[in-house]
Amino acid sequence: MRDLNYQLKQLCQRNRDGSYATQADRERILSLVADQLEEEGFRHLEATGLKPKHVEALIERWQAEGIATGTLKNRMSALRWWAEKIGKQNVIARSNEAYGIAERVFVTNVSKAKVLEGERLALVTDAYTALSLRLEAAFGLRREESIKIVPAWADAGDVLRLKASWTKGGKYREVPITSTEQRALLAEAMQLAGKGSLIPAELRYRDQLQRFKAQCAKAGINGVHGLRHQYAQTRYAQLTGWQSPAAGGPTAKQLTPQQKAIDRAARQTISVEMGHQRLQITAVYCGR
Repeated sequence: MRDLNYQLKQLCQRNRDGSYATQADRERILSLVADQLEEEGFRHLEATGLKPKHVEALIERWQAEGIATGTLKNRMSALRWWAEKIGKQNVIARSNEAYGIAERVFVTNVSKAKVLEGERLALVTDAYTALSLRLEAAFGLRREESIKIVPAWADAGDVLRLKASWTKGGKYREVPITSTEQRALLAEAMQLAGKGSLIPAELRYRDQLQRFKAQCAKAGINGVHGLRHQYAQTRYAQLTGWQSPAAGGPTAKQLTPQQKAIDRAARQTISVEMGHQRLQITAVYCGR
């Protein structure tokens, strides 16, 4: 067990605040935090060494991953608990709004979709980052998945396979390959990566993640999670024959009973393809 993981576990065991469920959730979150801080390049960090830069790196990552507002708030509570126990409350702002974490809004019909613009992509000089971005757009992948993916293994003909070790929550899933554009993109990715991943052989994941962030910043590509929103809305239109509410299509109240059945089936499919366990989450991407 790494030092930070061990120290945070000991901190939790010495401070039994809240119910058993609260304690278990806090320990789980702080274990995740320790792992992610190491992935972000903060090695040999001690539990007493928490600084604003560590908090900001975590929040930037979570927001890029599209973590739900409620989950973000729970994680912030765990971070504030950690800061309090080491006597460094001022390391973290008192308000979540200071980090752009809004009040909990589960569903709006305002689209958050983003299209990967060619002129922006042309400014990305790292071929691995460029392909990761294009895979995010084409298959609705999360950032981590698009970096860790091994194209030669992932390509199973009619589906794109995603290993549990690449995905959020550690769950294997498959995304259908439905177009010649997706097929051509995979061929291009395999040509670059060979039998490996979209992490250059001389780098580790956290190194390529930092390069990915820097390349996107230089090219002015922000909010890459919006590419997943665009994918979800495109798939909704493919599966239903009409646009999603977030893209200007009819709302649930405007659908006929037959259309509602089609709508529900499409949302269930999209939820599985995007690696979510709850049908309701598709409303965040597609509207309601």
